[in-house]
Amino acid sequence: MGRKTEYWLLKTEPGEWSWEDQEANGGISKWDGVKNKQAQKYLKSMNIGDLCFFYHSGSKARRVVGVVSVTREWYTDDDDDGGGAVDVKAVGEMRRAVDLAEMKKDEGLKGFVLFKQTRLSVVPVEKGFWDKICEIGGGFEGDGGVECDE
Repeated sequence: MGRKTEYWLLKTEPGEWSWEDQEANGGISKWDGVKNKQAQKYLKSMNIGDLCFFYHSGSKARRVVGVVSVTREWYTDDDDDGGGAVDVKAVGEMRRAVDLAEMKKDEGLKGFVLFKQTRLSVVPVEKGFWDKICEIGGGFEGDGGVECDE
């Protein structure tokens, strides 16, 4: 049996790196620049094939806009200034972006770590929360249908 897929949420300011940038880059990017030790710990826990919500943060747009998969596990190189990175590849855009305010109103998302650890740029997502957010957003392109699971 293979390893169970884990789920994550990666935050980015759209002015720094947007979903459009991710797609235009052949869908592949190095997810780096994470300085917080807890967020780095989460990055180090990621495995190839794990799925991540691509979340636009900032004052204008706080919402899940797409899904990426981990294609390279944690690594360091000379460009990282003491940090590290994982590589991710675009899987698909959400059929409908899921706004933070909408998530906070949903009873099925009570206790979601995003609401508790608001400053972290990388957070784990429990499977039940993953499924609920996918349901709200109608899934994502490339998910094989309405279900948000691969």
